[in-house]
Amino acid sequence: MDIEIQRKDKGLLVSIKGRMDAIMAVEFDRAFDKLIQEGGKNFVLDMSGLEYVSSAGLRSVLGAYKKIKNAGGNFLLCGLGGVVKEVFEISGFASIFQVFDTPDTALAQL
Repeated sequence: MDIEIQRKDKGLLVSIKGRMDAIMAVEFDRAFDKLIQEGGKNFVLDMSGLEYVSSAGLRSVLGAYKKIKNAGGNFLLCGLGGVVKEVFEISGFASIFQVFDTPDTALAQL
């Protein structure tokens, strides 16, 4: 899994690509913890490049969401597609998050 971070006017755009399994979920956790410690509060997580997400990946996304919300920030998702979208819908996670089609539409909501 690759993680790319772009600073935008209203917040951070975090793009993840590849597979988010138990091992990569730990990397995701570290990246978000660091961004939060650096003062990040408004995030858009672009999942358009994600091919697979495991239950550990779902827990990591939910954990990041909770930390950011508790810090008074915003955490929006975009680009859910294919198998990843199915996993989010079947697990009920799609109803927890605000989900947008594109990064631009999500960033406009921050």
